[in-house]
Amino acid sequence: MRDFGRRLRAGLVIIAVVLATCVATAGIAAAATGTAPGAPGGTALWTPGDKQGFGTSTSTASKVWYTLGRGELSEVYYPDLGTPAVRELRFAVTDGRTYISTDRDDATHAVHLLDAKSLTYQQVDTDKGGRWRLTKSFITDPARSALQIKVHFESLTNTPLRLYALYDPSLTKNGDDDTGTVSGTTLLANDAMSASALVASPAFDKTSVGYLDSSDGWTDLESNYRMDWNYTSAPKGNVVETGRTQLSGKPDSQDLTLSLGFGATTSVATSAAKGSMQTGFAPVTSAYQRGWHDYLGGLPTPASAAEHRTLYDVSLMVIKASEDKTHRGALIAGPTMAWIWGQLPGYNGPYHLVWSRDLYQMATALIAAGDRATAERSVQWLWNHQQKPDGCFPQNSQMDGTPEWGGLQLDEVADPILLAGQLGEHDATTWTHVRAAAECILTNGPVTQERWENATGYSPASIGAQIAGLVVAATIADANGATADAARYRSAADHLRDSLRTWTVTHNGPLSTSPYFVRITIDGNADAGTTYTLSDGGPTVDQRSVVDPSFLELVRLGVLSADDPDVRSTLPVVDKLLAVKTPNGTFWHRYNGDGYGETATGDIFSKPGNRGRLWPIFSGERGEYELLTADRPAARARLDDIARTANDGLMLPEQVWDDAPPVGTLPGYTAGTPTRSSTPLGWTHAQFVRLAWSIDAGHPVERPAPVVARYGT
Repeated sequence: MRDFGRRLRAGLVIIAVVLATCVATAGIAAAATGTAPGAPGGTALWTPGDKQGFGTSTSTASKVWYTLGRGELSEVYYPDLGTPAVRELRFAVTDGRTYISTDRDDATHAVHLLDAKSLTYQQVDTDKGGRWRLTKSFITDPARSALQIKVHFESLTNTPLRLYALYDPSLTKNGDDDTGTVSGTTLLANDAMSASALVASPAFDKTSVGYLDSSDGWTDLESNYRMDWNYTSAPKGNVVETGRTQLSGKPDSQDLTLSLGFGATTSVATSAAKGSMQTGFAPVTSAYQRGWHDYLGGLPTPASAAEHRTLYDVSLMVIKASEDKTHRGALIAGPTMAWIWGQLPGYNGPYHLVWSRDLYQMATALIAAGDRATAERSVQWLWNHQQKPDGCFPQNSQMDGTPEWGGLQLDEVADPILLAGQLGEHDATTWTHVRAAAECILTNGPVTQERWENATGYSPASIGAQIAGLVVAATIADANGATADAARYRSAADHLRDSLRTWTVTHNGPLSTSPYFVRITIDGNADAGTTYTLSDGGPTVDQRSVVDPSFLELVRLGVLSADDPDVRSTLPVVDKLLAVKTPNGTFWHRYNGDGYGETATGDIFSKPGNRGRLWPIFSGERGEYELLTADRPAARARLDDIARTANDGLMLPEQVWDDAPPVGTLPGYTAGTPTRSSTPLGWTHAQFVRLAWSIDAGHPVERPAPVVARYGT
């Protein structure tokens, strides 16, 4: 009896729990309309930085840029390239009974450039279980701030399926303060500064807005493979919006178009989305592609790029697409939030900022390619928006020139001078800006934060830029009758050049019995064993024990000749410590001990054990050096090496895997293929374009003539 009573009591408890659960479930179902619960939702972060596609129209009327990554639409930028406005738009597929899967997480991914002469991309996502395939094509509308996506959805088993769009807006750089609403079948989002509107044709037959990880569509679908919720409002939080499409995946129900519009208000965004949809995907695509065809059609092509014509054209388009459309001339480093930079709550930099160094690399590539107009806008933007009252330039800035990071890197002060010199801009207004920049160098140099931004001292590459900048400034001073300034700048440049070896060439370093350029010295005595600690978790080292391929800037900028004895004796030291021969070619680390990269298991920077990998830009810089040694075949081989690092979307990366690719968590990566670093990187695309033209010319095309003339190099 005692045992029976125990069982009875237990049964009553179970019944009570079941009843309570049913009541709670009924409560949730009853509350599945109106305002979504669970505010503010999970913290808004960004997607990985290795993109397989990047696009925008050539028109300035459309202030929208899109990126593609891991089988989905990733960050979209609006209203400028410094402002991410969307985290992602992915799709969920279910049979309504037994499974739920997404294009991002449960499919194999392929990316295709649909048109070799425009940034028109298509993603094909195939379910790993062989149940469905999703094909998506992307373009932006040249006439308005809208993005269109053509969707083709197939059930590979002929079973009727359900397809849902899961849209995660992150307006004005921050997804934690958006408000989501539903208007008819339109999904709206807004914050204090901007808004978005997502419409479908055929229209969504059910919609809901909610908060990430609590009341969003994925949380709803994952519970029972059905869309039970129909929330119409989700105020101020990390909003995710869901639209159930009418597609089944069967032959008579496979196609739809999405239009995502942006504006200052929801009404303006809705007008953009619906206006683009009304125009139609095909006409918008024609206008989008025609803009890029016209751009490329007005530019010559180097003979050396014949075997890589499509990559060359894509590289030019990526550089051009990296120009902001409100702040004309501002060129960002890359449209990504790679690694840790995308995982910091409330932060969204630093690659989609303007660095005068990266801008210089991209602008000189455009000059070589025949697009002087963009380069001219860039140098004017530098003078009028980024240059500070003291003549210096910030480490980086927003699109309007507002400084973001506070470092001073004197190569970034010299680069605008060099760019003005290459464009032949010697007018009085330019001279005013050049003089201010030259005075910044004289006041603050030669000690500076070097171009990798994590050490300060005497850097060969940075000093080379200072010397070249001062010599070119002297030429512009002469053109404006400022002969005293010109003499002062040349004298300072000569002093820097005369002191360069004492500061940066060691004769007793541990890496060679011959003299060699070190990466940087802290005290200006290259023969002293002064120590410093490498950034990004590196060890404390003797300054003589670290080298960097960047010393070749001294040759490229005309400060030293290619056959300089110290240059030649440094090359084997650099190659022994930093070069890695991969199946895709030979590439170099930035310096020995560099920690700016993934861990041994492929985890993102900056987790413990991070390790800097190989940079394709160094292949371009070595190729430019080899041209000065009359070894054109070697330079051509460097061009081929860079080309082989492109991913399926022809995006060139910041870094590729070295001889220790990740194991364990990321199997399958091989040396010479892109890491998860910032991709596309404008500098890498620029280096590819510029090397191609340099090969045709037989010498580095942006080598400043006044520097070569002064030093006989």
